[in-house]
Amino acid sequence: MANDVTRENQMLDFTAMAMLVVLCVSWGLQQVAIKVAISGVPPLLQSGIRSVGATIFIWIWMTLRREPLLERDGTLWWGIAAGLLFAAEFILIYWGLEYTNASRAVIFLYMSPFVVALGAQLFIPGEHLRMIQVLGLCCAFAGIVVAFEESLNFPTRRMLTGDCMLAGAAILWGATTVMIKACPLSRIKPSKTLLYQLAVSAVVLPIGSLIKGEPGIVLMTPLIAGSLVYQTVWVAFATYLTWFWLIRHYPPSRLASFTFLTPLFGVLAGGLLLGEPITGGLLMALVLVGAGIYLVNRPNAAKIEQ
Repeated sequence: MANDVTRENQMLDFTAMAMLVVLCVSWGLQQVAIKVAISGVPPLLQSGIRSVGATIFIWIWMTLRREPLLERDGTLWWGIAAGLLFAAEFILIYWGLEYTNASRAVIFLYMSPFVVALGAQLFIPGEHLRMIQVLGLCCAFAGIVVAFEESLNFPTRRMLTGDCMLAGAAILWGATTVMIKACPLSRIKPSKTLLYQLAVSAVVLPIGSLIKGEPGIVLMTPLIAGSLVYQTVWVAFATYLTWFWLIRHYPPSRLASFTFLTPLFGVLAGGLLLGEPITGGLLMALVLVGAGIYLVNRPNAAKIEQ
């Protein structure tokens, strides 16, 4: 029985993989939603509004399910730390985008799965990537580079500043994932883990928007409102809740490999919904990312002792 449980926790089943694809599509569409709303609501403020709204939804969710909100379970400071990492990640992303272009930002941000893989080796018992899985991560990352190769020009000092900020955001994203799996947060319900992150970021992000000098809401149309609702209800509440459930039940390094699909879905969504150009390298990028995900998650890549 113990071996069965170990096997179930070490491998991604079809349900988990299907959920991950839905999450990546949703997060890719979020890139379009942010662009749609940016004419009326600055990006950092969008993120703050999203966190405030989703905090309310997760609070209602937990209340209806009679899940304890204020139970002393030894996770308060861990939860606050996770929330601060989450908020700092988005501040670095949006601030860094002022210094570098979006396609360069994607390449540096999606170094995060490597941070997760390294952190899992160091801090999560039983997490061991074999060489074939490392090759899979590199293959998937190569797909991202192929998709956005036109952005890899010689950087200016200003671009390097932005690149460093996005690399910092990738480290924070990966560190948050590893910490949630390795610390006492892994023992509580995913809803409470999400509540910690959203509640802390709901305070920090609006303050960050003010410090950054964003002008506040300058325009509100039904399309912009719909974009904010999508980001709040579906992305920050529904998909993040699902993500934390997956982190609790599956190895984070295997989950992280799927996130390479997100920017590619974002490019597809931008092309289909906003008329943005889709480069010829996208198909090759999808092949490389798909091959990388397969190598990381292939059944015989994780040998389980009987």
